[in-house]
Amino acid sequence: MRLDTPRGFSDILPEEALLREELQGRVRAVLAEAGYLPVEPPLLESREVLARAGRLKGVPFQLFDTDDHLLMLRPEFTLPIARLVATHEALGQMPLRLRYTGPVVREQAPGTGEARQFTQMGVELVGGEDGAAEAEVMSLLAACLEALDVGPWRLVLGSVAPMEALLAAAGVEGPLADRLRAALHESDLVALGEAAAASGLSETLCATIGAVASLRGGLEALDVLDTLLMGAGVAETRAVTAELRAIVGALSPTALSHLSLDFSLAGSFDYYTGAIFKAYAPRLSGSLAAGGRYDAVLAQLSGEPLSACGFALSLERVQEALQREGARELAGGVPAEPLRIAVPKGALAEGTRELLAGLGFDTSELADPGRKLLVEAGDAAYVIVRAMDAPIFVGHGGADCGICGADSLAEAAGDLVTLADLGFGGCRFVVAAPEATADAVRAAMAGQGHLVVATKYPRITRRYFESKGLSAEVITLRGNIELGPIVGMADCILDITATGATLAENHLEIVADDVMASTARFFASPVAYRTDARVAAMADAISRLGA
Repeated sequence: MRLDTPRGFSDILPEEALLREELQGRVRAVLAEAGYLPVEPPLLESREVLARAGRLKGVPFQLFDTDDHLLMLRPEFTLPIARLVATHEALGQMPLRLRYTGPVVREQAPGTGEARQFTQMGVELVGGEDGAAEAEVMSLLAACLEALDVGPWRLVLGSVAPMEALLAAAGVEGPLADRLRAALHESDLVALGEAAAASGLSETLCATIGAVASLRGGLEALDVLDTLLMGAGVAETRAVTAELRAIVGALSPTALSHLSLDFSLAGSFDYYTGAIFKAYAPRLSGSLAAGGRYDAVLAQLSGEPLSACGFALSLERVQEALQREGARELAGGVPAEPLRIAVPKGALAEGTRELLAGLGFDTSELADPGRKLLVEAGDAAYVIVRAMDAPIFVGHGGADCGICGADSLAEAAGDLVTLADLGFGGCRFVVAAPEATADAVRAAMAGQGHLVVATKYPRITRRYFESKGLSAEVITLRGNIELGPIVGMADCILDITATGATLAENHLEIVADDVMASTARFFASPVAYRTDARVAAMADAISRLGA
């Protein structure tokens, strides 16, 4: 009998536990000195109560107690502390300054290598003044990062307000507004542009939505933002950016010296109502910390408007940063190491080489790399991977940016920034069935019947059939999926096709061709995009080539 811990959970042994204790002590000292008082919400919360406070992302760990109440393990601290504040009037007069440290638990898909338990350290400031409260919290985060000595880091500030102002000015609401918000929330600038273009919005508004989402830089970005919003007819444009200007003006010198603005930034949770910020260190697999303004949460719980903002700092990411002390930035925000680009094999290889050569990269060794899996050429290091693996390498910090099909990004569903549609490698997803049974499959799809579907793309397949209201059992295969219906183990397949030749050779007939289309995309790790100037420069250069 094996005594392993469950997937995604691990034991912390004395040596590491002592380090973690020391790191938590440094943060605790900074927060206590700033007047923040400790609170400890329970590990288990009522799902019904937290769902009232804000939409719960993903699938949390849930259980029924002996009273038949549905409980959940906390996936983060903001909603539990908001519930705590709304419940206990005895906490005192506003503003409240609260701090916490403790574990959170989130479900992760098998095979991703992601931990399911994390330790968060953070604060919540409730009832503070607009602008000043966010500046206080961000400055406090900067002080914590300095005390932790994590090496180079960057504090990135964005806001949901500019995009909401654009949507309101255009009268965009309902499903269209939800699609645009979802694309921005996922940092998918291509999907954002496609949704805007397909919506019937004016060309000017579509261009402005894309320009705002792509806007990044120093304090001058706020002047550019004002110009963009004014050109799109947003009333009282300066009022939209006033909050950000107030925050920037009140930041500590340390926070200000590490600050940049980026309006593609979106929170991991969708309850933010104003400023959003994250802290990044080069070459990590994710952000060190995240936070923002979330007034609506407390209003939904207490029925009274109350401002609130805070941040959560990941102890595990701090440890990761300390272990990667070699990753140091040079002048201009460029790490000393070569830029690592995930380059796909197969059908996208030639288009990728042509694109990189057009951007000025040395691609001479990519034409015939032999058995090499990592090719260094000048300032770039090419990580040669299967297209489907490119998002995984980038998402886990094995590469800074990469190229793959839109299908691979959709299937991976990782925390990535999708920056450009490259236009080559076009193909489409279809549902196909044996010629002899194609009509029966069509009838099942039309009549909400149950189907068994073979595919290499289980996530895309489930999403498609769920969108049609169809019941489907998905069988995941790694190759030769056409055999699934031929030998009778599946009713049909969902797969990519470019010409349909393989389907015809195996006597399979297309029964649905509205699944999705795919072309090559340029994408990046959020960390690299927001800490490495070379990634942003590549995105800009690709945009100019497309123009």
